Amino acid sequence: MQIFGLWQVALWRTPPDRLEGIKPGYPGVVFVHGFMCNRGLWRLWMQELDSEQRAFVAVNLEPVYGSIDGYSSAIQAAVELMIARTGVTPVVVCHSMGGLAVRAWLRRVGPQGLTQVRRIITLGTPHRGTWMARFGHARNAREMRQGSPWLTALQQEQPPGLGAYLTCWYSNCDNIVFPALTAVHDGAESRMAPARGHLELATDAYVREQCLAQIRSLSPESAVTSDKPEAGKVFPGASQ
Repeated sequence: MQIFGLWQVALWRTPPDRLEGIKPGYPGVVFVHGFMCNRGLWRLWMQELDSEQRAFVAVNLEPVYGSIDGYSSAIQAAVELMIARTGVTPVVVCHSMGGLAVRAWLRRVGPQGLTQVRRIITLGTPHRGTWMARFGHARNAREMRQGSPWLTALQQEQPPGLGAYLTCWYSNCDNIVFPALTAVHDGAESRMAPARGHLELATDAYVREQCLAQIRSLSPESAVTSDKPEAGKVFPGASQ
């Protein structure tokens, strides 16, 4: 009720994207929401980054029920803006379908797409589809069905080494994206947030603080290098 009744209806414009008065040289953050959401989903994240003078942009994916491929231009524009304002590649944080939208963007721009991002964090993204999508009839919902032609093509055409850039959060109680490990990509750093629901992965304080800690750990120097994270790395205490 808080997300769909307040944040995404009355408060989705606040706080606005942070593009001025930022700490120079630190990687900004691009937020990409999921199915039937808007930028208001990231309200708590944006408030915290705003207080730190960290650059961020939160996109709105439109049309709401269109193909996931159609969101690439919005993501490209946000990434280019972050690089222009900060001078370094951004971290991209995605919830649910937003992670697939980012992968579709990377497929569209080709191998050079990975040179435009420092890290991609996905929260409950159906990388391998979700059982629940069989009940959806919108185009993007059909694309998220397990074994769909769209997902199969996305997997076959993704940039080599993509998993090394990914941190995938998943839950054993995700009520939308399940079975649970459909939210984990091959070769990615995987983290389980037990007993969290699907939307809770984007609002839970623990998950948010862990993700922000990872973003803060990227110094200005490391953000501009082209070195790749270690593929398949798992944080201590996390479940693969």
